[in-house]
Amino acid sequence: MNLADTEIVLGILKDDGYEITHEISRADVVLLNTCSVRDNAEQRIYGRLGNINSLKNVNPNLVVGILGCMAERLRQDLVEEKKIVDLVVGPDEYRRLPEYINIAFNGNKGIGIKLSRTETYDDIIPFREDGLQAWLSVMRGCDKFCSFCVVPFTRGRERSRSLESIISEVKQLSSRGFKEVTLLGQNVNSYNDNGTDFADLLIAVTSVDPSIRIRFTTSHPQDLSDKLLYTIAEHPGLCNYIHLPVQSGSNRILELMNRTYSIEHYLNIIEKAKKIIPGVSFSTDIISGFPSETYEDHLMTLDVMLIVRYDGAYMFKYSPREGTKAFKMEDDVPEEVKAKRLQEIIDLQQKISYEKNQELIGNEETILVEGFSKKSDQFLSGRTDTNKVVIIPINPNIREGDYVNVEIDRTTSATLFGSVIKKINYDDKNIAVST
Repeated sequence: MNLADTEIVLGILKDDGYEITHEISRADVVLLNTCSVRDNAEQRIYGRLGNINSLKNVNPNLVVGILGCMAERLRQDLVEEKKIVDLVVGPDEYRRLPEYINIAFNGNKGIGIKLSRTETYDDIIPFREDGLQAWLSVMRGCDKFCSFCVVPFTRGRERSRSLESIISEVKQLSSRGFKEVTLLGQNVNSYNDNGTDFADLLIAVTSVDPSIRIRFTTSHPQDLSDKLLYTIAEHPGLCNYIHLPVQSGSNRILELMNRTYSIEHYLNIIEKAKKIIPGVSFSTDIISGFPSETYEDHLMTLDVMLIVRYDGAYMFKYSPREGTKAFKMEDDVPEEVKAKRLQEIIDLQQKISYEKNQELIGNEETILVEGFSKKSDQFLSGRTDTNKVVIIPINPNIREGDYVNVEIDRTTSATLFGSVIKKINYDDKNIAVST
């Protein structure tokens, strides 16, 4: 989501005459787009600001700015107390960035942190480098108010982009050769444009170009509908992959988190999805050590992992976020206990991921080739529609952007390795044909 916002910012600034430099020493303006979801993300920004501050000793006219959620949350600390930055601009004020930068160039502080109930940037053309994958925001903000989450306070309330603007952007991406588009929202299931819901949006988007894979994130379990599941099952361009955060396996903890669903409801969704969408894969988010979490609560989370058998998970220790309801709760789970429980969650997920990947040995999978492997230019890396990374030997007939059928030979917990069976092409009617 921050990457998508950065591309919106770049589009706005390039329209105002700015150009990107890849050498920070040549920059007149340095902007850091930030996240406040977890404390370690904020600490990294403070570290980066310390490094950038040395550049101001060489170039006193350098403008340093903070964008995004951290700007909303820590304006006083960044500008008034530490005096680290020249401007802070929140997620709903990017249109005025050129104005705020000019204010900073004139020796004053540029501050824009107002939240909007209407801003979606649907008329802004993001600046994207050519590539295969694009991230496209379809809605902004969130109305759920989970007790641990700062998003409603830093990104505002839910509002959806128009269907027309989204389809127009996907058509542009298709014309530029993009092969995968991920639709973004804090809760994409709540998308609504004058009665057009998220399932309707998916159908419209995948109809633009059947050769483009469509992914989405993030779904909230309360709002994931049967209609959405059947839509995924019926349209080949929609990836068989759902990121569905569970956060905890304990109903007591879920209630404290204000997650608005029970584990029984969550598991019912998983069961229905597996029946409706053959081969569907799931990933999730899990928080370890939420206030008052007992060892029994922790065991319930492990039990849910064993029942669902996620293909992957994003796993974190709880960190209090100022301004949230949970911040007022006593952070009473010791750090060493959080760390131990988190490691147990990570170990179990790695075991499950390895076992699930082992089950794929001998299977034929279709991958989108994304480029060279990170470890060797003698291998190519691609991804299945279920979001699994596959490594194949380099082949003179295969290049980045190709769809390839691969037989899986071996696996680790994180990666599949395979042999090429055949390359898939798309004719002028965008119908897949094997060669």
